[in-house]
Amino acid sequence: MSDEFIPLAIPNITESEGANLQRCIETTFVSTVGEFVIEFEERVAKLSGTYFEPDSNLGSCGGIAMGAGTMALHMALHGSDIGQGDLVICPSFTFIASANSIRHANARPWLFDVSPESWTIDTKQVAEALKTKTHHDAEGVLRHTESGDRVAAIMPVYTLGTPADMEEIIALSEEYGIPIIADAAAAIGVDYKGKPIGDMADFTCYSFNGNKTITSGGGGMVVGRNRKVMNRIKHISTTARVWPNYDHDEVGYNYRMTNIEAAVGCAQLDRLESFVEAKQKIRRTYDAEFADIKGISAFPYPEDRGSTCWFSGFVVDDPELPQPEEICAKLGEQRIQARIFWKPVHMQVPYADTPMENCPYSEDVYKRIVTLPCSTQLTPEQQARVIHAVKEILSA
Repeated sequence: MSDEFIPLAIPNITESEGANLQRCIETTFVSTVGEFVIEFEERVAKLSGTYFEPDSNLGSCGGIAMGAGTMALHMALHGSDIGQGDLVICPSFTFIASANSIRHANARPWLFDVSPESWTIDTKQVAEALKTKTHHDAEGVLRHTESGDRVAAIMPVYTLGTPADMEEIIALSEEYGIPIIADAAAAIGVDYKGKPIGDMADFTCYSFNGNKTITSGGGGMVVGRNRKVMNRIKHISTTARVWPNYDHDEVGYNYRMTNIEAAVGCAQLDRLESFVEAKQKIRRTYDAEFADIKGISAFPYPEDRGSTCWFSGFVVDDPELPQPEEICAKLGEQRIQARIFWKPVHMQVPYADTPMENCPYSEDVYKRIVTLPCSTQLTPEQQARVIHAVKEILSA
């Protein structure tokens, strides 16, 4: 059996990306202006169901490309006037960038547990907390009773590319008058019960980091239908410059995506459907092959909403079996890259004192997760080698 290195998740790059990059070089549009930035924004907005015709050369089209997914989240919050003295509801079981973006906006996360059925925010816990731990003040502002902070938004995270329970979240948003800013970092290419995911939130944010289903090398994007706010986000994320002179009307950010990054992203979008299908097939194969192994279980896959299956792997349920760190180390000895997964935000040093609800499931499950190779170009032979190695380790 081959001993070639099998990485966890790497970009699937072909000549198409190279051709787009060559065009950037030939035209000299390699920085933050160029045809590919415009194309990338329009295509992602259309895919998300948020596209509208720009009202000016400086206006948004319903999608704004940025240098990172964290920047996209930050700008969605900042553009929604969320800042000092505000709380944003967020799951603790997420990559720390979700919480970091809230702090970048000078707000604080209010952390919640996730549901075992989806690994997305526990909407029942959120509903109970809003009912018992918040109140409307004399001006009608929703306040967190203990801290007095305004509850300014809810940030569901589409874990592993799986949308959260958005019908319930939309109902809470409408009942309490709080916007939804969705962290859909790995969810591009999925819909929610037949609707584009841009329909489900006031603002939806993607990541195009190198390990995502499609990549622009780095980068992110915020999409949304509110023309006024989207235009403001585009303005403040591009240094708040009032053209054509060097006049700036507020403190801005230089968060722009480069044309080179967008060129890669556009080529990747051409293959998005096949990439998602490959990810889903990889997940199904792992799940089927491991189904009869006692003491482990599959990653959740809610059938009512689907998933891009960004990462695949399994959960160790039996404490007598080798545990995730040992499994990853033994796979590494066979030149197979595997990793453990996110440590909850409330267990991280910068967020030790942030408001939170009890998170027993998050605290338990993160210690038991193994992520396995799932690049879109993973071959059946490579996956078979991974499966064989895992079975040997678990049966030893």
